[in-house]
Amino acid sequence: MMFSFAVATLRHRKAGFAGAFVALFCAAALVCGCGTLLATGLLGGVRPERYAAAPIVVAGDQDVHQVQNKGKGKVKEKAKPIAGRAWVPAALADRIAALPSVRSVSTEVTFPVLLPGGPTANSWGHGWESAPLAGLTLASGTAPSAADEVVLDAGTAARTHLAVGSTVRARTAGETLTVRVVGVTAQVFDAQAGVFFAPERARQLAGHDGLFSAIGVFPAAPSAAADVAALLRSTPAGTVAATGTQGAPVALARTGDDRGPAEFPDAANAQVRLVSMGGVLGGTSLLVALLVVVGTFGLSIQQRQREIAVLRAVAATGRQVRKMIGGEALAVGLAAGVLGAAAGLPLGSWLRDRFVALDVIPANLPVVLSPFPAIAAAGATLLAGWGAARISARRATAIKPVEALGEAEIKPPRPGWARIVLGVVAAVGSVVLTAVLTVLHSDQASTPACFVAVLLWCTALSLLGPLVARAGVAVLGLPLRASRVGGYLAAHNLRAAAHRLASVVTPLTLLVAMACTILFTQTTVDGAAGAQRDRGSVADFVVGPRVPASAAASVAAVPGVRTVTRVLHTQVRDGLTKRSVQAVTPERLTDTLDLAVTAGDLGALADGTAAAADGLGYRLGQRVRLTLADGTPAEVTVVALYARGLGFGDLTLAHGPVAAHVDVPLDDNLLVRGEGVSREALASALRAEPGIGVLDRAAAQSAGNRVSAQIGYVTLGLIIAFVAIAVLNTLAMSITDRRQEFTALRLIGTTRRQVRRMLGWETAASVVIATVLGLGIAFAVLTTYAQGITRGTAGVAVPVGQLVIVVAGAAALAAVGTWLPARVALRAGERAA
Repeated sequence: MMFSFAVATLRHRKAGFAGAFVALFCAAALVCGCGTLLATGLLGGVRPERYAAAPIVVAGDQDVHQVQNKGKGKVKEKAKPIAGRAWVPAALADRIAALPSVRSVSTEVTFPVLLPGGPTANSWGHGWESAPLAGLTLASGTAPSAADEVVLDAGTAARTHLAVGSTVRARTAGETLTVRVVGVTAQVFDAQAGVFFAPERARQLAGHDGLFSAIGVFPAAPSAAADVAALLRSTPAGTVAATGTQGAPVALARTGDDRGPAEFPDAANAQVRLVSMGGVLGGTSLLVALLVVVGTFGLSIQQRQREIAVLRAVAATGRQVRKMIGGEALAVGLAAGVLGAAAGLPLGSWLRDRFVALDVIPANLPVVLSPFPAIAAAGATLLAGWGAARISARRATAIKPVEALGEAEIKPPRPGWARIVLGVVAAVGSVVLTAVLTVLHSDQASTPACFVAVLLWCTALSLLGPLVARAGVAVLGLPLRASRVGGYLAAHNLRAAAHRLASVVTPLTLLVAMACTILFTQTTVDGAAGAQRDRGSVADFVVGPRVPASAAASVAAVPGVRTVTRVLHTQVRDGLTKRSVQAVTPERLTDTLDLAVTAGDLGALADGTAAAADGLGYRLGQRVRLTLADGTPAEVTVVALYARGLGFGDLTLAHGPVAAHVDVPLDDNLLVRGEGVSREALASALRAEPGIGVLDRAAAQSAGNRVSAQIGYVTLGLIIAFVAIAVLNTLAMSITDRRQEFTALRLIGTTRRQVRRMLGWETAASVVIATVLGLGIAFAVLTTYAQGITRGTAGVAVPVGQLVIVVAGAAALAAVGTWLPARVALRAGERAA
């Protein structure tokens, strides 16, 4: 019986349930879109491109492994991806080729080659001997044989406007070469640029004697893959390496889609980033959705107090009414969840495309449109709607039937004690989590905790909303009464309907708090890091980007130049912990860098030593075992500690040992110090190096942070869009429910203009209260976040322009959300009158 009531209620209260439908639809779409990112990271595979024609690819292990003791005799092996490409011993090629089940092998070396007009990332040089790995054939020209001859893939030739017979300056790690194009392939590479040299010349430029980046295997029998894998298992690491170094990366045989990560080593890191971003965004989205949906259903139940009271007065039990409301929520949630989940799939594809455009993930990592995120989103939305409706209906259905009609006419003076207790608990939890941020020093830990703290504060506000609203109205009552009609009516309305004001203030507060947190976490970190770099960089000039060794030598030869510090940024693993590294040439380092050394001597930096940032747990004299970018183990001794780790990285190592183990050993920049040196003299020395020049220092420092900022804006900006929709939705529901009130005001002589002024004052009061609360929450969280992430060296950085945009945007949303429904409601009320 109550289900038939639920269906009838839905049919006759379409406008009332439209708001709940919109909130649930947006929640399902957002959760499904985030889940699609998560599924892509977990289940996605990178399509091979340059290895597409090789059935089996032997390449290095791209993970660093560590066995952890879990206690009680239990151990667990964990693995994390390394930052670069793991190479394999060249001797393996002959051993694999000798297997009876193998027809032939093709070897490959990989090194960076940058062409004018070509891409600045994923532009690689190889030997023409690796052409069979991709099944390359020549569309024109011949294979390279001389040291200055190259073959380009068709896509690169088109982008750089080069053809057979063209000459071009190609930048490599050692020097900038003049090369002649002698061939163009018939095949096109979409995700990279391919520049092919003669085999011996390619090995010289790669600089990895006795190592290959990959070995392609062409089988003569179906058992080839198993035979190759068995050979690799029987070959302990380091026993065939040309250098004889124990602990060399283990070679693995890869087939099918597993060849893609061997070709694109950053794919594993990209998938980890997708899992991380999808998890953080999805979890935050779900919490926001719960908060918004509960608020929306709470407002809907408040608007139906009389209807519920009549049902209670005619002997409907509280359980029956709750069952009816739960049925309504299930019906609305099912429709909104299914449609929203379907809309979330293209949203996930759009997010993936944005990350490809930002070079966060490779273009050939396709989105995985799995049904699981859609099912999970629809299920979560259905449960959220049902739970929100049942929670919101509990107080309205708990009163006695004889009191129901009176309760409906006289709003409760304050929230129930259970709600107050839960609100206080949430507030205490918010304070604790906000304080915990002061001891979190890594972005991976601080950022999720930061957003959870904001949501917890907003949850406390939602629970204690009517009390907070009454306090806000008490403060604003005097200025509101300055307006004799509109303000006077607004003051009385807000005081009498604090529950309605709270339902409007909560999403507005969430909007302001989340927007400020998203924007100002990034500006705080960037500002603190930039300030450290400003104070720590004492060089006269900065040269870059992507500088070869020949350019560094040219700059050093300029008259008056005293010190040229080569700087290369990468990442290493300390155990499984990722550490950011700047590799520098140690000679006269203090001429160009002031890292604010707190202990030890930076002058002792050399091969086999390191300087470490304060606060990471390192000690002077400590021996630290690291895994370099290509998986090679290294051990260094800490000789200095410094305070400016946010601006210059967790570790500072000597340039030589690091550059030999990165995929792109081109220096990010050169720091130059001298006497009587001019910008023009440096530019003249770099004339033979296309694309390299004297950089503006601010631009050089901010380039690396721009992508991370855009990632944050794209991902968490979706939450702001969702909350903005929720604000409009809540305001529309609130205004639409007041048609009878507007009609009564018009009947007693109040003009339409006066009603609009009353609504304007109410909206202004809502915006002021929400802005004060939102800014208070955001800055409380941001202050402790800055304390932790900068280790007390900087405060919150707030660009005034961005702050004005946030506040003005919230006010504009509130105005639009009030004005449009009010116009419709006033017209409807006049027609009814």
